[in-house]
Amino acid sequence: MHPSPAFRSGAAEADLLLRAERIGFAHVFAATPAGPMVVHAPVTLHGDVLRFHVARSNRIAPHLDGAAVLVSLAEIDGYVSANWYAPPGDQVPTWNFVTIECDGTARAIDDAALTEQLDRLAAVHEPRDNPWTRAKMDAGVFARMLTGIRGFEVTVTAVRETTKLSQNKTAADRAGVIAGFRRSDKAALADRMEGR
Repeated sequence: MHPSPAFRSGAAEADLLLRAERIGFAHVFAATPAGPMVVHAPVTLHGDVLRFHVARSNRIAPHLDGAAVLVSLAEIDGYVSANWYAPPGDQVPTWNFVTIECDGTARAIDDAALTEQLDRLAAVHEPRDNPWTRAKMDAGVFARMLTGIRGFEVTVTAVRETTKLSQNKTAADRAGVIAGFRRSDKAALADRMEGR
């Protein structure tokens, strides 16, 4: 996380965990006996814990049960050219971003909890006009496919966020960055800066 307190939104931990679920895709880092590892995994919120699943054959899978993990989620980001500042002068390029990090301990979950995680994942991310549900699958096929993944639950001990959207810059600089993002097909980031 960026160390400057200027880049903290002040959001409550519960709100950050809800945002983590909406982002939905995380990097899960763990120190293992085989060295540091990361896995990219879909996450969901269940009460005050995060759940995720990985391919059973993923090299990190046997190391996760009981491991201290860092779950990192990037909500939005984009390169900031120093040419966008007014005037460009003595400034350097940077990166604007909104991220969330969660520390915790991962524990293996059973098939019922894993199925609940998959159902929640679909409920959060499926299109509303024609959502997929397990009811559209043969139960035997689903049960066989479930054997290919392992589910984990993270008891969250700390949540941090960085909302770095040029708030340390002048109004003229921020306007230049917003215009630059709009020209660079980063309208969502420009909108996010304007909505602060």
